[in-house]
Amino acid sequence: MRRRGEQRDDSATLIDMDIKSENNYGSITTDAAAEPRDRNVFSDGSTRVDFVLVWEEPLSSREEENTGVNPAHKKWREKFLKKLKLSGLLLEQKEVRQTKTRICFVLLSAPWSVLCYYAEEISLRVPLQVVNAPIINWSEHVLSQLSLRSPLSQDVPNPPPDYYTCQFRSNKLQRFLGSDDRDTFFKTTQRHQVVYEILARTQYGSAKRGEVGIDRLLTEQVFTAAYPLHEGGFELPPAPAPPESLGLRQILYAYWAQWTCYRRYQPLDHIREYFGEKIALYFAWLGFYTGWLLPASLLGTVIFLVGFWLVATDVPAMEVCNSGNKFIMCPLCNICSYWNYSSICVTYKAGLLFDNGGTVFLSVFMSLWAVTFLEYWKRSCSALTHRWDCSEFQDIEERPRPEFTAMAPMTMRNPVTGAEEPYFPENKRFSRSLTGCMVIVVMIAVVLMFLIAIILYRTILRLIINKSANSFVSDSAGRIASLSGSVMNLLVILMLSKVYTSLAHILTRWEMHRTQSKYEDMFILKVFVFQFVNFYSSPVYIAFFKGRFIGYPGNYKTLFGVRNEDCGAGGCLIELAQELLVIMVGKQLINNIQEFLVPKFRAWWQKRKISPRRKEVKEEDGEEAHEGRKVEEEVVPPWEADYQLLVCEGLFSEYLEMVIQFGFITIFVAACPLAPLFALINNWIEIRLDAQKFVTEYRRPVVERAQDIGIWFPIMQFITHIAVLSNAFLIAFTSSFLPRLYYRYTRDSTLSGFINFTLATSPSNFSQQSQNTLCRYRGFRDEEGKHLPEFFHLLAIRLAFVIVFEHVVFFIGRLIDLMVPDIPEEVEMKMKREHYMAKEALAENQSLGKTEIPGEDVPPCELRQRGSRPSPPPQSDSPPPNLMEIPEEPDRC
Repeated sequence: MRRRGEQRDDSATLIDMDIKSENNYGSITTDAAAEPRDRNVFSDGSTRVDFVLVWEEPLSSREEENTGVNPAHKKWREKFLKKLKLSGLLLEQKEVRQTKTRICFVLLSAPWSVLCYYAEEISLRVPLQVVNAPIINWSEHVLSQLSLRSPLSQDVPNPPPDYYTCQFRSNKLQRFLGSDDRDTFFKTTQRHQVVYEILARTQYGSAKRGEVGIDRLLTEQVFTAAYPLHEGGFELPPAPAPPESLGLRQILYAYWAQWTCYRRYQPLDHIREYFGEKIALYFAWLGFYTGWLLPASLLGTVIFLVGFWLVATDVPAMEVCNSGNKFIMCPLCNICSYWNYSSICVTYKAGLLFDNGGTVFLSVFMSLWAVTFLEYWKRSCSALTHRWDCSEFQDIEERPRPEFTAMAPMTMRNPVTGAEEPYFPENKRFSRSLTGCMVIVVMIAVVLMFLIAIILYRTILRLIINKSANSFVSDSAGRIASLSGSVMNLLVILMLSKVYTSLAHILTRWEMHRTQSKYEDMFILKVFVFQFVNFYSSPVYIAFFKGRFIGYPGNYKTLFGVRNEDCGAGGCLIELAQELLVIMVGKQLINNIQEFLVPKFRAWWQKRKISPRRKEVKEEDGEEAHEGRKVEEEVVPPWEADYQLLVCEGLFSEYLEMVIQFGFITIFVAACPLAPLFALINNWIEIRLDAQKFVTEYRRPVVERAQDIGIWFPIMQFITHIAVLSNAFLIAFTSSFLPRLYYRYTRDSTLSGFINFTLATSPSNFSQQSQNTLCRYRGFRDEEGKHLPEFFHLLAIRLAFVIVFEHVVFFIGRLIDLMVPDIPEEVEMKMKREHYMAKEALAENQSLGKTEIPGEDVPPCELRQRGSRPSPPPQSDSPPPNLMEIPEEPDRC
C-alpha cells in the first residue's frame, strides 16, 4: 500500500494493463483470437471505413434530362464532399454501374486527430479503469445462493468489460486506459458518432436557408443513403471455429437472433456495443417486461383453470342447467322468439371461466403488478444507464430539424450558440397545434362513428340470421353476429391506425417543431391518444355501456329506430373476453406475420433493383476517372452489400405495439385472465423477430445515446392509473361478483335461488308475436318496470367498492413507490466513485500518483481516533505533464 505523501510520475496510466484476455472487448483487446480479414477498409487495406454516402445518377445525359435530375443537387453534393475533405475526413469514391444508372459510394474515414478533436467536442466518454464487479442478473443471484445454475443464462463469448469512464480530454490522453493503441482506443460506434457529427454540421449552402447537414441532403434526395457499415457478415463459420473468433455481429446472430435463444437472457452489453444505448434500452425494457409477464401469466392461467372447478361446483350454474322450462325469457330482438334460460347452460358455464372470485384478486394483483413493474424498471434502467455511461448524459444543444430549417420563414440568433438559425413564431405554432388537436377530435369522432356502425351491423345481422330456416344457424345468431362484429372491428382498427399514423406525420410536420426530440414527442402523443381510443373504444363500450340502456319489455329504447343492443345470453363479460382475444391476439398475429414477411419481401425487392450490376469502377481521390478501372467479379463489397439492406425504421412502431398490449393486459384483465399469457407468448416471438431484423435485414443505424425510454414511461404510468379505475368499475358493474356477494350475505349463503333473484318479470301489458305470456329478463325491477330497493342497495355497494378498491390500490402503489428507491444503493456508490476518479484523472495541478485509488478489494476508509489528525500531504512543485500535441495523420486518399 502506498502512502499519500509518496511521489509518483504524473504521466503514468491510471491502472496497470493486467487484464484477462477473456474479459477484453471493445476498445481494449489483448491476445484476442484470430479474426478474419477486415473488409471495411479503403483500397490501401488499412484505412478503416467509418461511414458511407451513396447517390444514384443516370449513365447518360439524355436519361438525366428525362428523369428530371436537379442540377443544383450535383453542385450541393460536390460542395458538401469538398467541405468534408477540408474538415479532415479521408474520402474514397467507388462506382457500381448498372444498365441505366450509376451508384456512387463515398467511403469516409476519420483520422486520429479528427477523432480526438470531436471526441472532446461531443463529450465522448473513455475508460479509466476496469470494473471488476461481476454483472449478475437478479434471478441468477437468487439461484446462485441455492447453488443452482439459472436455466436462462448462457455463456456469450467476448463480453464487453465494464469501465469507470470520464469525458475525453486530449491533453489528458496518457491517463486513459488503452490510449497507447490508436486503432482500438475509440470504439467503432464512437467513430460513427464522430463522423455523423461532422456530416450533420457541414454546410453546403446558405446557413440562413438551413442548407446544412446530411439529414437535409437526404431529405432533398441529394444522397440516397448514409450509413455506417456492419462489422462483417452475420453467417456463422464452419463448426470447428472457436466462439471467441466470432465477430460481434455473428455473436448477436448466434446468441440472440436465432429462435433457439428464446429461453435465454439477451446479451444486452453486446447489443449496446453494436447498436448503441437507445436500441439496447428498448430490448432491455422489452426483456424486462416479458420477464415480469411470467408471474402474471401463471396467476392468470391458474385463475382461469380454477374456473373449471367452479363450473362443476357452482350452485347458480346448476340451477340454470336444471331449470328446464321454469324460466321463459323475453325475446332478445323485435322478431326473436321466447327462449328457455336452460338453453344457455354451456354459455353460462363458459362465462364462469372469466367471471369468478379469482378475477377480483387478479385485478388487484395486476394493478399492483403494473406499479411495481414500473418502479423496478426505473431501478433497472438507472443501473443500465450508469453501466453504459448515460446516467449523466445530457443532449448537447440540438440542431434544428432539416425540414424545419428548409421551411422556417425567418431566422433568429440562438442565445446558446450565438449562431443565426431558422425560426418559427411561437404564436403560429400554437395555433397550428390547436388545429392539430381539432383534427384528433374529428378522427376520434370517426372512430366512434365506426363503432356505432359496427353496433348496428351486429343488431341487423342478428335479425337477418334469426329469419333463417336453419334452426342451428338461427339459434347461433347472437354468437355469429358478435364474433363477426369483433373481426370487422379489428379490420377497421388496423385500417384507421394506418390512416391516422400518416395523418399524424403530416400534422406534426406542419406544426414546425424545431428539434427532432420535440417532433418525436408530439408525434408519439398524437398517435397514442388516437390509438388509445381506436383500440379501447369497443371493449369499453361492451364493458360499461352495452346492455345498460335497453329499457324493459314494453318500453325498449332504440337507436336510429333499431332496438338498443343487449348483452348476449351469457352476459357481457364473456363477450368482452371474446372481443379482447380477437383484437389483442388478432393484432399480434397480423403484426408478427407482417414483421416476418414484409421485411423479407422488401429486402428481396431492394436486392433485385441493385442486382443487375455490370461493373464496378474504383476511383481514388486525385486520380482521373479513366485510370485504375477494373471489373470485379468477386465477393460483393460490404458497402454495396449493406446498401441492399433496408433502412432502419426506428423504434416507434415497436414501442407502440408493446404499450397498447400493456394497456390490454392491465385495463381489461378482470375480463380475460389469459391476456398476460398471450402477451408473454407474443413477446417471446417479438424479441426474436426484432433481433433478426436489426442483425440481418436492417442497415446499421447510427448509435444514439439515451437515459431512458423517453415519453413512453409516463404513457405507461397513465395507463396504470386508468387500469385501476377500469378494473374497479369492471368488477363492480359488469361482473356478477358483487350481486353474488350481496345475495350470499342477505339471502342464502349457498346461493340457492340466485338465478331467480337476478331475473325480473315482464309487465302484464307486454305481448309479442300475439302471445300473452309473462316472460323473465335480467334486471331488478317490479312488474310495472320500476326499480326495486335491491337495485339501489347494489348501486350503493358498487360505488362504495369502486372508491375502496381504487383508494387501497393507489395507497399500496404509493407505498411501493416510496419504499423502492429509483437508483440502487450500489449504483449510487459506483457513480460517486466514478466522479472521484474522473476528478483525479482530469486534475490540472495534482499528480494522479499522489492519491491512492483503492481497488475493488481494498476498504475505502480506515478507523482513526477522534483526536488524531492525518498529516496533510506535501505540495508538489512539479508542473503538470506536458502532453505532446497530437500529430495529424497525412491524407491517404
